Amino acid sequence: MSLRLSIQPEPFDVAAEIAALSARAGPGIGAVVTFTGLCRDEGGRLAALELEHYPGMAEGEVGRVLDAAAARWPLAAATVIHRHGLIRPGEGIVLVLTASAHRTAAFEAATFLMDYLKTRAPFWKREHLADGAVGGWVEATDHDAAAADRW
Repeated sequence: MSLRLSIQPEPFDVAAEIAALSARAGPGIGAVVTFTGLCRDEGGRLAALELEHYPGMAEGEVGRVLDAAAARWPLAAATVIHRHGLIRPGEGIVLVLTASAHRTAAFEAATFLMDYLKTRAPFWKREHLADGAVGGWVEATDHDAAAADRW
């Protein structure tokens, strides 16, 4: 089992991360599931999202959930990359990759990880509006909370 976690300000290269995950996972995998979360412009209203976290605490919390996914599903490898800082529309915010011998485990583990990241990971998002104003903090939606509750 090979797990990779990074919380970073820099953009990630999805293709390079898939190649690295596949190499770590080895030839026994039959599925790689990839999820990339992007910053939306909210109909032109949003200029950027600012993501904050507590260094050390965020890695610890996300790492615990990554370990839980690895214990629950037969994964060969998994990667979670979450960005912080100012992220503009169209840029990647989060990347979740899971590799397993079979697709069901890879899909379920990736969904579990994203449901956690959307609702319980220690990141705070603040909107920067297209008109130059700094907006409020973004809360998880009821839909996101309901999705996470199934686990």
